[in-house]
Amino acid sequence: MRSVAEVKQLRRKHDLTQSELAKLSGVSQSLIAKLESGRIDAGYGKVKKLFETLDGLERGREMTAGDVATARVVSIPKNVPVREAIKKMKAYSISQLPVMEREKISGIVTETDIMTQIAEGKDAGKLTVGEIMEEAPPTVSQKTPISAVTELLRHFPLVLVSEKGRLRGLITKADILNSFYRKRS
Repeated sequence: MRSVAEVKQLRRKHDLTQSELAKLSGVSQSLIAKLESGRIDAGYGKVKKLFETLDGLERGREMTAGDVATARVVSIPKNVPVREAIKKMKAYSISQLPVMEREKISGIVTETDIMTQIAEGKDAGKLTVGEIMEEAPPTVSQKTPISAVTELLRHFPLVLVSEKGRLRGLITKADILNSFYRKRS
């Protein structure tokens, strides 16, 4: 349960004056002043407007998938030999490749998948990408908050980013770390 005392903390966090918050949320500045000083108990509707405005500011500051995604997607068809995937991974210094079939993602092949096959004694030169690929990774819209993407990356090696059904990029853990580093530098 949220406390009315949070209004002042959040307002200051976003570097807003009481007047600026009043304009953004459609309530009076005097109501905010009285609320923050504890002199009145505002009605539910007015407090709700304040929190919706402050929450919107919080979301507005959060980066989205579109901000972080690597636009150049290196992929591979599923009917090619695994050695082609190895060659591509090495050439681009990447550890996973989306597997494409007729401009649609059908799966993903990772270094781990290839290493597992080799460890099991299989000849990577005789296998196709389609025989060892994993399920397709999740796809999010460009507007998806980065916090949701990071949660997905805890369970998947990459997340695809699309716009109106077309692949626009992908995000790996390295992309998240790089964006965090750039933001702090």
